[in-house]
Amino acid sequence: METYVTEALRQGYIRPSMSPVSSSFFFVRKKEGGLRPCIDYRGLNSITVGFSYPLPLIATAVESFHGARFFTKLDLRSAYNLVRIRGGDEWKTAFSTTSGHYEYLVMPYGLKNAPAVFQSFVDEILRDLHGQGVVVYIDDILIYSATRAAHVCLVRKVLGRLLEHDLYVKAEKCVFSKPAVSFLGYRISSSGMMMECDRVNAVCNWPTPTTVKEVQRFLGFANYYRRFIRGFGQVAVPITSLLTGGAGASAVASRG
Repeated sequence: METYVTEALRQGYIRPSMSPVSSSFFFVRKKEGGLRPCIDYRGLNSITVGFSYPLPLIATAVESFHGARFFTKLDLRSAYNLVRIRGGDEWKTAFSTTSGHYEYLVMPYGLKNAPAVFQSFVDEILRDLHGQGVVVYIDDILIYSATRAAHVCLVRKVLGRLLEHDLYVKAEKCVFSKPAVSFLGYRISSSGMMMECDRVNAVCNWPTPTTVKEVQRFLGFANYYRRFIRGFGQVAVPITSLLTGGAGASAVASRG
């Protein structure tokens, strides 16, 4: 924790604070390993006016992949930390550690509007390329083309545009000019879009839900992939009934 604080101070992401508020500071484990700092901003988020900027629907975007044979995936480095907190609002982001009280100068993870704000930020930079072989989902960018020559040209254009705005990618997480890539839990190729194998295995090996929250968690995961399940609504009725007092709901509640 103190290592993060020291580095964040050096980078200018945070500064010592005199704020009268403080949110809990903790780490969450990243999928690829390592830890990501997070702040429990539930109190702040509960009184924050929402920013209703839409996030793209990957299921809709896939319709434009027809004929694409080359795919590149870019992952932006430091994502949210690239956006400056509005002057005068820094005190609202304050948090405490054993070494002191601090506040963010840049947008941290955990803020209610962070995903929408960052999506609009990157969309504005790449707006003229949307639907022209580029899909942006927050800090993930997918580039697709029918020919290698066109693909190289488009990738260079996107990278150049990012560089113009001081945005950088994580080279170790980028994939260039491949016939298939993993993107937002899907496997995308010239054949179309399918579920990632590990996601299929996750469903097959999912522990039997014993509480309402566990049922909701499973349905949320399954609903993300409903396009692959014919008649998903009907198939899921026995499970969704557990949330509305249908048969079996009391059994689940009693087991929880």
